[in-house]
Amino acid sequence: MGRSRTELSHAQVPELASELRVTLSKLARRLRAQAPPGDLTWPQFAVLLHLESQGPATVTALAKAEGVRPQSMGATIAALESAGLVAGEPHPTDGRQTILSLTAAYRAWIKANRAAREDWLAQAIERQLSAAEQAEVARALELLQRLIDS
Repeated sequence: MGRSRTELSHAQVPELASELRVTLSKLARRLRAQAPPGDLTWPQFAVLLHLESQGPATVTALAKAEGVRPQSMGATIAALESAGLVAGEPHPTDGRQTILSLTAAYRAWIKANRAAREDWLAQAIERQLSAAEQAEVARALELLQRLIDS
């Protein structure tokens, strides 16, 4: 699009939105590439993110949230339990169910994972952008946060 620092026309906004989506997707892929290698599948990672953001849950609740059958979720949970990333406790009112939560091992793993990605990004910002450009990124971040919060 080759935008200058002038205002965009109404017709240019959809193109801006498209370029922003593509650029943020590319940044997300680069950040994922900087993470320490692991052997988690996407369904396993989705469960971990759900438990991290939403808190402890049952297999049934996780299956519903991820749009899969409880039997399929059971296999995903079994792999995460054997890796020591989630642990279960009996449900306080329904003995047939188990409440799953993240383990200390997961919390250590995700902390290292995020630190590696943030370190790469901080170094890239310092290496590739001038002080003025870094300030522009900070301002753009504020604007993006406003979009997210709207």
